[in-house]
Amino acid sequence: MIKKIICTSLSAVMLAIGQVSAQTNSVYDYTEAFDPIFYTQNGSPYRSASGKPGHAYWQNRADYTIRVSLDEQTDIVSGHLTIDYTNNSPDDLQHLWFQLDQNLFQEASRGQATIPLQDSRYGSAASDFNGGFQLTNLRFSDGSVANYEVIDTRMRLELPKVLKAGGQSVTLEMEFSYTVPEYGADRTGILDTKNGKIYTIAQWYPRVCVYDDILGWNTEPYTGPGEFYLEFGDYRVEIEAPADHIVVAGGELLNPAEVWTTEQLARYKQAFESERTILIRSAEEVTNAASRPNKKRLTWKYKLDNAHDFAWASSKAFIIDGARINNPSGKIALALSAYPAESNGGNAWERSTEYTKASIEHYSKKWLEYPYPVAVNVASNVGGMEYPAISFCGATAKAGNLWGVTDHEFGHNWFPMIVGSNERLHAWMDEGFNTFINGLSTEEFNKGEYHKKFGNRNSMAPAFSRPDLEPIMSSPQNMKEKNIGILAYYKPAYGLRLLRDEVIGAERFDSAFRKYIAHWAYKHPTPDDFFRTIENETGENLAWFWRGWFKNNWALDQAVRSVEYEGLDPKHGAIITIDNLQKMAMPVVIEATTVSGKKIRKKLPVEIWQRNTSWRFKLKSTEALTRVVIDPDNVYPDMDPYNNVWPNN
Repeated sequence: MIKKIICTSLSAVMLAIGQVSAQTNSVYDYTEAFDPIFYTQNGSPYRSASGKPGHAYWQNRADYTIRVSLDEQTDIVSGHLTIDYTNNSPDDLQHLWFQLDQNLFQEASRGQATIPLQDSRYGSAASDFNGGFQLTNLRFSDGSVANYEVIDTRMRLELPKVLKAGGQSVTLEMEFSYTVPEYGADRTGILDTKNGKIYTIAQWYPRVCVYDDILGWNTEPYTGPGEFYLEFGDYRVEIEAPADHIVVAGGELLNPAEVWTTEQLARYKQAFESERTILIRSAEEVTNAASRPNKKRLTWKYKLDNAHDFAWASSKAFIIDGARINNPSGKIALALSAYPAESNGGNAWERSTEYTKASIEHYSKKWLEYPYPVAVNVASNVGGMEYPAISFCGATAKAGNLWGVTDHEFGHNWFPMIVGSNERLHAWMDEGFNTFINGLSTEEFNKGEYHKKFGNRNSMAPAFSRPDLEPIMSSPQNMKEKNIGILAYYKPAYGLRLLRDEVIGAERFDSAFRKYIAHWAYKHPTPDDFFRTIENETGENLAWFWRGWFKNNWALDQAVRSVEYEGLDPKHGAIITIDNLQKMAMPVVIEATTVSGKKIRKKLPVEIWQRNTSWRFKLKSTEALTRVVIDPDNVYPDMDPYNNVWPNN
């Protein structure tokens, strides 16, 4: 027995030596790629090893009541904020942390200090602008004055007594104000139009930070690139503005009869019942004073439940139109668009409501039903930014560009508005997931009106494989700004499409993805929760994929080394040798063409690379081969397609 083992091992060693000497140099390490230890933590009562929330999962809650006023002369937003905060955690809390995102626009903020000299998305257009919150009269419901400290874009507030674990609440009030920046890091701002300013108002009130079982208090400062991580709760918001303004918001309008004219109110109600876009306020009416109530100021009252943010927009320049959104359950919502005369016509914003309706209906049917009463699209100087039930998109966008940005921003209602991941740290779980579902939506919209088929999807491989590219699982603050588009949007979306279409299969993947959304709707998942859910639902061990594509910046390079014939006779089939030259593993699709023009395909599972850097296999054929190619459909991110072909020209 021992002798047999020694002889067998010696034969294996000699064979391996022969293979190494023959093949092209490879940096692939199968023990690293398929290391069975991927997760650094086991499941817990809070987060199941299966990817679902654990039986003891918890999250805290923040409910907001806000009364606010817009001053068009000074561009100042000011108001009164009441927060009811509930501690559902197992920990007693002695203080609260808040996000003060408008403090990014203070001259001395960390974000301003880290914005590069070259053109950047994350700043203010006016170099002399000095914004930020003014906070006064912070007090608790018992009348006691709050002790607090503002640290850049955060505020630490001491509690008068310990907030007990397991559901105890505290109520805090404050007055706040700030000057709206003209260009607020492409997330909020003011657009000048010929008929008046358009205010797109976001990150406009102090918001409580998330306290979770991962990091405790999540206090990553806001510097621009990273977006948001917020607690869910209910919103009651009253917005006072000049009476000639129309105020739209991501919430249900509670007093339409008080803020619309009689004719506009009738059209507004008609829009709830219409499959086609209904004009509520036309371009001609924008310049007609009679199209607004004859008052100085009006208060618009809104509510939004089970959301983690609230945004709004206000202008006297708005054309308004709307249509009904149909949910699978039969429940309806209202698609609404607000845009200036400059954006009207030429296959532009007059189609915004059509796009909004189609986008919401697609995602609602495919993934999870849309939960909000409205979906509002606002034309602005913000290129594209999402908040619950409302999006800000570029006022000059039209045709396919307007569809693309509208579909993308409303897709964000699923990621991260419903599935509340930590955008500040994991942008790919927000932008990447959304970009992935956008591709499927665009294929379906209006029989593919704006769908562009990729002739060669792996043409993106060089961009994805750049040695200087950070891993996807870097925080957006930890990426070069020029790389954010690739790393937060395109590379993760490409990876999910690859996993769906080539590794797992569309039906199995979509089912698992729906389960992930359902498990984590209105909760706070981590990357591991996503990875575990997909693995447990599909039954696949995908550590090799997560490790190579998401955790590391590994490249893929598969190559055809040689083609021979069994017994030197083509009638007996071909022996094909392929190599894996770079660090990433992937399945292999081979297509051979015979002398008669017949195509023969074979797909090899990723497991061929579990203990090999090269692989020999037999292709059943009875004719000589004229061509053998790896990845004939050009869907894998192979960095060197030239060595995918035999004979190599």
